[in-house]
This record gives sequence, C-alpha cells and structure tokens, in this order.
Amino acid sequence: MDAESSESIIHTAYALISGRAGEPRDWKRWKALHAPGARLIPIEAMDDGLQAPHVMSPDEYIASRSPFLAKDDFYEWETAREEFRYGQLVHVWSSYEAAREPGGKPIRKGVNSIQLWNDGTRYWILSVAWDAVEALNAVS
Repeated sequence: MDAESSESIIHTAYALISGRAGEPRDWKRWKALHAPGARLIPIEAMDDGLQAPHVMSPDEYIASRSPFLAKDDFYEWETAREEFRYGQLVHVWSSYEAAREPGGKPIRKGVNSIQLWNDGTRYWILSVAWDAVEALNAVS
C-alpha cells in the first residue's frame, strides 16, 4: 500500500513524479497521498533574482510541473533520510537527486522537508517544502 508507512508514502511520491518524457503520471494516485489542504512549497528564484517560497496545492503542482514532465525525462530518488516522530506527526528530511535517467548523473540535488500525519489507518502528506540546486557539470 502507498501510505502504510512513512517510507512507503515517500517512496511512492518520488516514483510517481519520475518517468520518461511524455509518460503519463498517475496524478490521481499522487493526489491521494496528500491530506486535504496539503501544501507543496518549493523555494524558487523570483523575477528579482531573490529566492522565495512558492506555496501550491497538489493541483497547482500538477499544473505547473506537467509541461516540464511532458517534455523531459525526469527521475528523482531519495539519497538520505532523517526522521523525527512525535505522536501522529512525522517530520522527514529527505535528501534527493534527480537525473534524466534512473540512477544517472545528477542534474539537481536538494532536500525535502516533509510533514506526515498518521490518522491511525494510514499516512498523509501534510506539506513538503524543498530547496534544490542545479548540479554543476550536469549532462543534459
């Protein structure tokens, strides 16, 4: 099951955004990982060159990322994890790399700050904030 553990829900989230250019992503399954009101928050460059958080819903994430995923092969995977639990809340620091092929030379590295909630039956993604850097000397 996709959400039976903190490990499985995070692994599923990475797997669902990864794939070949134009390969349809299972967005229905991806949205089912997120709690109602969940937020996705990349730290992005603004027009003035400064970095700032960009708060999105899961639907806004799909709308903003789908064009990129339709045009470019993209694979993202976890490289390290640190997890903190208190009651039903779990905070995960999940370092990741992304490449144009599974296990390929990284084009991006970053960290996800993931907040999960266990409702007693399954885990839900409450929020994910992330910051990424383009890998130097990456192969396109």
